[in-house]
Amino acid sequence: MSDPTPVIATRGLRKRYGDREVVRGVDLHVPRGVAFGFLGPNGAGKTTVIRLLLGLTAPSGGTMHLRGHELPGDRRAALARVGAIVEEPRFHGRMTGRENLQVHAAVLGPDAAARIPGALERVRLADRADDRVDGYSLGMRQRLGIARCLLCDPELLILDEPANGLDPAGIRELRALVRALVDEGRTVFLSSHLLDEVERTCDMAAVVADGRIVAQGTLDELASSGEPRVRIGLRHATEAATVLAARPDVARATAPDDDRLEIVVRSTGTTGERQVTAELVRHLVGRGFAPYAVTTSGGRLEDRVLELLGRQDEPPPAAASPADERVPVEA
Repeated sequence: MSDPTPVIATRGLRKRYGDREVVRGVDLHVPRGVAFGFLGPNGAGKTTVIRLLLGLTAPSGGTMHLRGHELPGDRRAALARVGAIVEEPRFHGRMTGRENLQVHAAVLGPDAAARIPGALERVRLADRADDRVDGYSLGMRQRLGIARCLLCDPELLILDEPANGLDPAGIRELRALVRALVDEGRTVFLSSHLLDEVERTCDMAAVVADGRIVAQGTLDELASSGEPRVRIGLRHATEAATVLAARPDVARATAPDDDRLEIVVRSTGTTGERQVTAELVRHLVGRGFAPYAVTTSGGRLEDRVLELLGRQDEPPPAAASPADERVPVEA
């Protein structure tokens, strides 16, 4: 029987550096056995949240639970079977890849040492394991970082922008590795600013902007919560937008340029999106416009994410200072 306890749970999680709050009341719920995307632009607060979860910086408020253990009080038990890469993985450059893993395994124990050959095979580094790491590419160091994560037989892997430095073939292999790990019952929490990476790899996601989670759920739930959109190519789009704006089935009509019309369709009850689109085209033709291209995008994750991020009007927080690392959790 699967454990219903979420592998990651936070409530009201906050982090402040001086007078700048960079994590603002994050409520995160990550179930077990999924690939979970933590999606947002650079500077949104993703890495700070990861550092909080791993005990690398102290929260200014809120609560955290990892694998059912409260943080920071039960940190040792919480992190016992967590593998993580935060930003770029660091290694001893003059040592080989195998030697770096042996050093890490010595801290974890003999079971970890026995996992080294399999971990190297899994990330396709077995044939380069005895080369010095200072001769590795960034992509190879990323893969060695994942191998290091596997030494603790992790229930949870936390990967911060793992596709950085990987070529397209490497990204496909990473995607396959993540899916294989999830198929084994593990959870992969993957932060990224790349929508395509999350959409192709993950089962669920949270969208984060300016230190806040603005939406989370399965990818289908996130996509279906978006507003149906219709794009029409035609001349004099600005005039056409004015013509459509008065219709009750149009929530918004804009013309990004004079040959492209973008329409947000209002909820229409039993009237389908295709029917509304056909009526909009007929309306335009009846008023002398000549549409030459029509596309719809209801339920597309890309549109929903862009819509969510576009609603964030506050400026991004200033670069965080490392000085405030010992702020106590507020009662």
